[in-house]
Amino acid sequence: MKQAITYLLASILWATPLLAKAALNIEITGGVEGALPIAVVPFDTSKLSNKLPVDLAEIVASDLNRSGVLNSMNRSELPANPHYSNQVKYQRWRSAGQDYLVVGRVLEKSPGVYNIEFQLLDVLKQKQLLGRSMPAKTRNLRSRAHQISDFIYEQITGTRGAFNTRIAYVRAQKNAGRKYVLQVADTDGFNAQNVLESDEPIMSPSWSPDGKSLAYVSFESKRPEIFIQHLATARRSKVAGFRGLNSAPSWSPDGKFLALVLSKDGSPDIYTLNTATKRLKRLTKHRSIDTEPVWTSNGRAIIFTSDRAGSPQLYQVNANGGKPKRLTFEGRYNTAASMSPDGKFIAMVHGDRGQYKIAQYERETRNLTVLTDSSLDESPSFSPNGKMLLYASTRGKDGFLFAVSIDGRAKHKLSDQAGDIREPVWGPFESK
Repeated sequence: MKQAITYLLASILWATPLLAKAALNIEITGGVEGALPIAVVPFDTSKLSNKLPVDLAEIVASDLNRSGVLNSMNRSELPANPHYSNQVKYQRWRSAGQDYLVVGRVLEKSPGVYNIEFQLLDVLKQKQLLGRSMPAKTRNLRSRAHQISDFIYEQITGTRGAFNTRIAYVRAQKNAGRKYVLQVADTDGFNAQNVLESDEPIMSPSWSPDGKSLAYVSFESKRPEIFIQHLATARRSKVAGFRGLNSAPSWSPDGKFLALVLSKDGSPDIYTLNTATKRLKRLTKHRSIDTEPVWTSNGRAIIFTSDRAGSPQLYQVNANGGKPKRLTFEGRYNTAASMSPDGKFIAMVHGDRGQYKIAQYERETRNLTVLTDSSLDESPSFSPNGKMLLYASTRGKDGFLFAVSIDGRAKHKLSDQAGDIREPVWGPFESK
């Protein structure tokens, strides 16, 4: 099932009925050769008055496994269960083939209020690399576990971790009748929250740079219109409801503008909208279909999809206007661009002989690398640290969410056998 480039056939994307919401679960599709071995020992909770609702060490181990850089040891194979560095017998862990070890404990300050302590140890050098104490409440234990994963990942790799961020996606569900739900969840699929429910299709979610709002397309009035919704308050406003097509909103890096597609003046073209003044600026004017705009990381240009050369390809136009420049030439189908945070790469859907895969284009060398081996992939979105790509892929009649490392070696699926999930987008870092 392939997403139509014009967005006019949006309802076709949701032709398959599906069941109501369930938790997304991580399915690791395979180990990664060369990943660094790390053991995460279950945290000591023996001094707590009540059992924690989540297993912190299990969340951390799952996060690190999904990175493709680290390979967490199976819990059943742990040679010991220390909770403090002074309890560690390093020879045991060297014999078990581990490079790193994580130990921790949870102390109770008052009912529902905790202190989480953890240490990251270098097994080969027999020393502590990282040690932290973190306050936590019952409601944010999962977030604290993801933060621990981020600290560990950054300490080992030198790159900021992105586990404690969020993803957004659109799910169709069937109860008494067909429903479309825009949801936000943790990067492992848990803590899913409904942003909007509708009897009509919802499309093209886009995170604001501060992570506080989502722009999206809703067909609730039987025609496509663009809204911005503040997540904390649920307050929303319609920003584009012109005659014809209103689609594909994309936030500028400074959060002051939206790039969007409008057909009010003829064929679908790329515009920018000042979100404060509501002033529109038209960037393209062509009889072809121009769609799927995304901003470059410096905010100076916009990359978009156009069929002006006879087949869908990626183009770039200055954010102030000008003549578009074609970027992709390899293959007859390249769409749905996503810009890496450092501006060096563009992820896209690359079509070849009826197969649609996620590919990465290096802007400097113009090299195109295919990252996935499935046949109906869509909607790639870079993680905020640029190390992973989130995307949707069709399996049978349903859509599922996957993530793949930028070298293509590590892949995992956020699986929900009862659902059809589309158009994922990875949210930004929270401000430190």
